[in-house]
Amino acid sequence: MKSALILIDFINEIVDEKGKFAGKGYPTFVKTHGVLENVNAAIAKARAKDIPVIFVCVGFSPDYREWPESSPLFGAAKKFGALQLGAWATEIHESLNRTDTDFLIIKHRVSVFYATSLEAILRTLKVDALLLGGVATDIAVQSAAREAHDRDYRVVVLEDLCGAGSEDDHVQGLRLLAKVAIVAKSTEVPDLN
Repeated sequence: MKSALILIDFINEIVDEKGKFAGKGYPTFVKTHGVLENVNAAIAKARAKDIPVIFVCVGFSPDYREWPESSPLFGAAKKFGALQLGAWATEIHESLNRTDTDFLIIKHRVSVFYATSLEAILRTLKVDALLLGGVATDIAVQSAAREAHDRDYRVVVLEDLCGAGSEDDHVQGLRLLAKVAIVAKSTEVPDLN
């Protein structure tokens, strides 16, 4: 099996204490659990094994042309000027070891697959196993895992590379994810060791 490491929404707006979503608890969770450090360790191991690294970023054009107004999750983004592409808000957090050789996928919805080039990239690379990490465990990671499962990928959710707004959201998210994916720490996954 050929794996890819997919890292979802580790953007400033969500994981940085100065981001507009900081009040939701994500930066605190990520910091408390050392998630960004864990992500960097996994990136280093992936590169050492020639596993492609794919960063995913949620955001909208400055005029919000892709913005889903009726979304309970994204509905207020335009009002607050949140998640603007091309701005600090949607840059991958500076503490992460991203290079120009990594892929960067821009998405406009929760799902990493919806209206993105992800599937084409995975098929081109002949990937059949996805190693997932991201924020939030119970939203974007769960969406990615379920969709990947239904597209017949082997799915491994790397719990130590995931973050949520609260401990409860994280634990409940992982419990549900175990129904469609393998849930493990990155240090337990043979691909990354």
